[in-house]
Amino acid sequence: MKIQEIPLFAIQGFKAGHAEDKEAGTGVSVFLFDRLSPVGADIRGGGPASRETPLLDPQKGANGLHALVLSGGSAFGLDAGGGVLNYLEERGIGFDVGVTKVPLVCQSCLFDLTVGSATVRPGREMAYQACKNAANTAFLEGCIGAGMGASVGKVLGMDYAMKTGIGAYALELDGIQAGAVVVLNALGDIFDPETGQKIAGILASDKKSFSSDRTAQLELLKLLAQEQNLFTQSQEEQKQHSVINTTLGIIFTNAKFDKAQLSKLASVTHNAYARTISPVHTMADGDTVYAVSLGEKKADINALGVLCTMVMEKAIVRAVKTAEPLFGLPSYLSLFK
Repeated sequence: MKIQEIPLFAIQGFKAGHAEDKEAGTGVSVFLFDRLSPVGADIRGGGPASRETPLLDPQKGANGLHALVLSGGSAFGLDAGGGVLNYLEERGIGFDVGVTKVPLVCQSCLFDLTVGSATVRPGREMAYQACKNAANTAFLEGCIGAGMGASVGKVLGMDYAMKTGIGAYALELDGIQAGAVVVLNALGDIFDPETGQKIAGILASDKKSFSSDRTAQLELLKLLAQEQNLFTQSQEEQKQHSVINTTLGIIFTNAKFDKAQLSKLASVTHNAYARTISPVHTMADGDTVYAVSLGEKKADINALGVLCTMVMEKAIVRAVKTAEPLFGLPSYLSLFK
């Protein structure tokens, strides 16, 4: 048995492209598949902003997707998906309905409106440009694409938050490949599962060190004691919090599975979120994992689930460690390198 780190695009069958507005602090990342590819998903957060995800229900007729889209802009960012449809339709890619071909595309958005501009969101033009930028050489990480406006540690408000971004990691075990891409945008703290150390999250008042590991949990427990929640607070109280957060992840594998099996694989991969993000899967999150089958390799789904969890954990750590400080938010690089 031999396990080794590989480049993300050693997993063949897709390409990826980013586009962003660096001043507004938002962006989009597009993943284009070489052929119609089976995709499953597991949405755990209570507040997802998503497009066409019912296609991934095993009871629905679609056998796969042509593309996945991750973007900022909250629900406003869902307009970006139209740009991907336009790009693919122009190239004759999609489900043939006689008069045209309809591309099958799913999208998930994260909430980044409190980082840069609240009025500038990814749209069709930005997503179309991301498609034009798509390649399968080196995957760019950090504050780029959908990771442009990502941040963590926001339960006490943006004054105590940190900048994160988009990260990727891939492994191969005896010919079976698994890779992960994640946009890290969480309410609370981030931990490295290998060391148990906090690497990002809610800052202390000096803005150079972390608050208590339990600050986020205690803040949420206060709401319980006050018989209210983040969504029913007064407008002034809500200004002290960033109430919407979403971590978006994609698993890519060269193993052959259908969308029902891939949905289970996505479900298992949420273990990586649970091991690295605290708190996670709250009603203030839209946490989502997609899983994409790009090859024909036979593999045990349980063993692959372990491998997918490993690569997602590593991708989350990289989303922390590759991000630069932006928009007044410090990052791991500025505080601890």
